[in-house]
Amino acid sequence: MARATHEVEYEQMLLSRHTFLNQRGKHRRDGSLERSAYILLSRIHVQGPMSIGELSDAFGLDASTLNRQTAAIMRAGLVERIPDPDGGMARKFRITDEGARVLHTEREGIVRSLEQVMVDWPEEDIAAFASYLRRFNTDIERLGARPWPRL
Repeated sequence: MARATHEVEYEQMLLSRHTFLNQRGKHRRDGSLERSAYILLSRIHVQGPMSIGELSDAFGLDASTLNRQTAAIMRAGLVERIPDPDGGMARKFRITDEGARVLHTEREGIVRSLEQVMVDWPEEDIAAFASYLRRFNTDIERLGARPWPRL
C-alpha cells in the first residue's frame, strides 16, 4: 500500500496544474499577473524594499533570473528602484502604488476563485485546510532555510 506522502505528492501536482487558480497569479494584457510577478510583488509588499541579492537569497534563484523578472515588473510600473533606505550600496525594489493596486486586485480575484471552489465547505474545514497548508509551507521553508514573512 502506498504511503500517504505519495497521495500528497500526487494531489500537490494536480493542484499546481489548475490554471483556474494559477493563471491569475509580468502583467498581461488582460490585467492578470504572471505567477513569478505575483510572487515577487507579494514578497516585496510584505517585506518592504529588497535588493537583487536579498531576493536571490529569499527565493534561491540566481541574480540573472531575478534581473529579468524585476526588469519586467519595473517596465510594467509595478516596482521602482530606490536607494537603500538603510544607506547600503545596493539599490532596492519597492512596490509602486500601481503595483500594490494590481497585487490587491489579483489577490482578490484568486480569493473569489477559491471561494467558488470551496462554496460548500464549512468554515471550520477551510480554516483547517489553511492551517495545514501553512504548516506544510513553513516546514518546507524551514528545511530550505528560506522563511517567508507572514502577515
